[in-house]
Amino acid sequence: MTASAPNGLRAGFIGLGIMGRPMALNLLKAGFPLIVQSRSRGPVDELVAAGARAAVDAAEVAAGSDVVIVMVSDTADMEAVLDGERGLLRGGHPGSIVVDMGTHDPTAIAGWAARLAAVGAELLDAPVSGGEVGAKEGTLSIMVGGPAAALERARPMLAAMGSRIVHIGDHGAGMVAKACNQLVVGSNIEAVAEALNLARAAGADPAKVRDALLGGFAASRVLELHGLRMIERDFTPGGRVALHAKDARIVLETARRVGVELPGFRPVADALERLIARGDGELDHSALITLLEEA
Repeated sequence: MTASAPNGLRAGFIGLGIMGRPMALNLLKAGFPLIVQSRSRGPVDELVAAGARAAVDAAEVAAGSDVVIVMVSDTADMEAVLDGERGLLRGGHPGSIVVDMGTHDPTAIAGWAARLAAVGAELLDAPVSGGEVGAKEGTLSIMVGGPAAALERARPMLAAMGSRIVHIGDHGAGMVAKACNQLVVGSNIEAVAEALNLARAAGADPAKVRDALLGGFAASRVLELHGLRMIERDFTPGGRVALHAKDARIVLETARRVGVELPGFRPVADALERLIARGDGELDHSALITLLEEA
C-alpha cells in the first residue's frame, strides 16, 4: 500500500457508471485496497483487471470496507443499495462510513443516516460536480453533509477523486448544495445554447462567437465544454438529459418545500422534460440547443 492510503483504510465502491468507473479507478491509483460492485459486469471486470476485488452484492462490499462510496442514479436506487435483501445495512459494521456521492432527495438523508447508525455506521452525503471530465481527472468538486469527524476520516479517499472538498453542514446539506449546483449548471447550459443559437440565426459564426466570449466576462466551464459540444453537434452523454431532469425535479421540489420561487430555472426544467418526451433522454444535456433550433 502506498503512503496515500493512510491508516490502512479499505475502500468499497458501488455503481460503476459514467462517473463511478473513473472515480473508482482514481481510488486504485491512490493506493487504496478496493472492493467493487455494480449492475453491469463490464466495468467490474475492468476494475478487477486494474487491481480491485469484485463483490457479489452491497453487503459484501460493506463487510469488506471501512469507507463505502456509492454512486447510483436516483433516490430509489440508493434505497435499494442500503436496504435491499443483501444491502449495505446487512454488511455494515461499527466504525464504517458510507459516502453517498449521487444526487438524491435531501429529505431522505437523515433517515438513511439513522438506519446506518443503528448498525454503528455513519453517513456522509457528498454529491459531486465536474462531470465525466472531472471524474477522470480527479478534479471533482465535492459538497459534503454530515459529521465533520467522519469527513476527516474519509477525506483521503475523497481527495483521490476531487480537488475541492467543502463541508457544507449537517446531513442533507451536501444534497442541497448539489441542487443549487444543478440549478446553476442547467441555467448556464440554456444560456449558452440561447447565445449560440442567436449568433447562428443572426448570421454570425457561433464558433467565433464562443471563442470571443471565452476571453471575457461571459467565460465559463459550460461555455468552454458544452458550447463546443453544441458547435460540433456531439451529444454523446457526459451528463445525460434524463439524469439532469431527475436532478431538476429535486431542485423544484426542494424550492417548493422551503417556499422559494425559481422563475429562471423552471423553463430549463421544462425543456429537459421535453427532450425526454421526444426520446432524447440519453443525450448529453447540451442537446438543449436542439429545442431552440427547432423553434
